[in-house]
Amino acid sequence: MNYPPKHHQDYNKNHMIEVLKTYPLATVISVKDNQPFITHLPLIYKNEKLVGHIDINNPQAQLLKNNNDITVIFGGPECYISPSIYSATQLPTWNYIKVHLKGNVNAIEDKAALKQSLITMTEFLEAPNHNYTLEANNPRLDANLKYIEMFEITITNWEGKFKLSQDKKPTDMEAARQELIRANQISIQQFLETIF
Repeated sequence: MNYPPKHHQDYNKNHMIEVLKTYPLATVISVKDNQPFITHLPLIYKNEKLVGHIDINNPQAQLLKNNNDITVIFGGPECYISPSIYSATQLPTWNYIKVHLKGNVNAIEDKAALKQSLITMTEFLEAPNHNYTLEANNPRLDANLKYIEMFEITITNWEGKFKLSQDKKPTDMEAARQELIRANQISIQQFLETIF
């Protein structure tokens, strides 16, 4: 049984791919001997696969190979929704966008492929302005290749969890959408001012 309820599930793969592309920092979860290993890494989606890189000193690196099972979670925007934004009486709730993926992971041992993948990922993450280009002849890049492992995840299951007040009437759904935009802009600024 899927949760949240069906009206909060998004089965449109293109919507889920947009989350992966817009919010590429993923929570990567592996399990060994009933012990979870969790790392947060940017992953790039291409041709039904996810590509990532991990520090060889990270204990999870040993689990990102040999066709091991893996779970990956991508998170989009989220916020508290006050009943005050709705036109009818409601209870408080939390709206969010999450994508849960399951798959099989394998290491890519080729250092030339790793180097090109790091360049390609930097290109993707620098879009649309491309203020920085990771050059293939960068000596720091070459010096660090031995400390990085590349892996590829073949996705076997997609789940979109888009809780966006879809069970409300259209005007309230739009109010929740606007609140999600407003709250994220304000909360980021306030949060950063608190911790910096």
